[in-house]
Amino acid sequence: MQKTEKTNLIWFRNDLRTIDNAVLNEACKNGNKVIGVYCFDPRQFKVDTFGFKKTEKFRAKFLIETIQDLKEQLNRLNIDLLIFQDLPEVVIPKIYKRYHITDIYLQKEWTQEEVDTENLVKAKIEDVNWHDIHNQFLFHPSDINFEATKTPQVFTVFRKKLEKHVPIRQEVKTKKQTNDNRIENDTAIPTLSDLGFEEFKMHPHSAFPFKGGETKALKRLNDYFFNTKKLGFYKKTRNGLVGVDYSSKLSPWLANGSISAKTIYWNVKQFEKEHFKNQSTYWLIFELIWRDYFKYVSMKYSNQIFKLEGILQKDYKWSTNQSQIERWINGRTPSDFVNANMVELKETGWMSNRGRQNVASYFAKELELDWRIGASYFESLLLDYDVHSNYGNWMYVAGVGNDPRNRKFNVQLQAERYDTKGKFRNLWLQPSLF
Repeated sequence: MQKTEKTNLIWFRNDLRTIDNAVLNEACKNGNKVIGVYCFDPRQFKVDTFGFKKTEKFRAKFLIETIQDLKEQLNRLNIDLLIFQDLPEVVIPKIYKRYHITDIYLQKEWTQEEVDTENLVKAKIEDVNWHDIHNQFLFHPSDINFEATKTPQVFTVFRKKLEKHVPIRQEVKTKKQTNDNRIENDTAIPTLSDLGFEEFKMHPHSAFPFKGGETKALKRLNDYFFNTKKLGFYKKTRNGLVGVDYSSKLSPWLANGSISAKTIYWNVKQFEKEHFKNQSTYWLIFELIWRDYFKYVSMKYSNQIFKLEGILQKDYKWSTNQSQIERWINGRTPSDFVNANMVELKETGWMSNRGRQNVASYFAKELELDWRIGASYFESLLLDYDVHSNYGNWMYVAGVGNDPRNRKFNVQLQAERYDTKGKFRNLWLQPSLF
């Protein structure tokens, strides 16, 4: 390779797709050689301050599958993906030197861990152009009609400011690269064992029996929207607890960027055009707006979303009673509804939206435990862990976030309403535990 040849590097993080990927698209615009890199950062598999592994086996396996698919999709675009199980600040400076990188493209992040890692890399690379690009929103930050620092305190105000006034951008399409992009690539995707886990089989009762990656995300979208038209009943079924189709199940792919919010939005619009428009089709978009909301809340408040007092600076008394925490984690509380949801999470890495609200409310409001411990456990286990939504929702439920009503869920009434015949509880609990 000539030293004068310019090369763009795409540093993939939570934007693991080729369709509607603004980072990928920008990197491919200027005619330079393009290569990609992904790091399985060892820090993401270590035990955190609350005693949980930051990424447990469910999300680790989903991530491996995602990277396998990303490599295949990039290969079709004539772009190599280098894959390492190492720290980005170790890997990327080496790539920079070896391939004479002139420009590095990456998704714009603002939460502390991501920013800290970026800064560690930047400290070791002097002469390179950095391009950080917003790539995870429905409503692009450049298009919204208020400053991010003025994000409304209440979701409804946020939604009404945007949904009828700010257009959603079209998806970006990246063409196959025609220049000679190929490099010698002997890097390998780590196995579960490499990441410190034993191989496992998916639980037969899992409500999320899907694999990771862009290809699987698009297949699920097509099945849920166009093949079965289940999208048209989403609002009626979204509070379900059992089965694959009570909700779209797109959130795990959304969380690691295997599919974009815009791709989902424009497919909803296509469904409405081809079939019908109703409350259910709107409601899926409504949920995407919620997702955006928590991203803007985290931009506004920065690290405050991780603090005990939350964004409301509320000085509640929180407990760290270890035996209560363990009983909650293992489904041994006095509430069979909480227990069933917690067992499902432990066995599958998945829990319904209805379940999450109930177990989080029980943890924070009934047991009065430090909500950050619950949030950390969710981070470890959930397939669809997203930093902004996870901590935003936990603050909300704990009464230190964006809920003006500071509600407490009555888990018994919720069980009677949403699991009337006990089907869900029977699925996950041994009869002796009832």
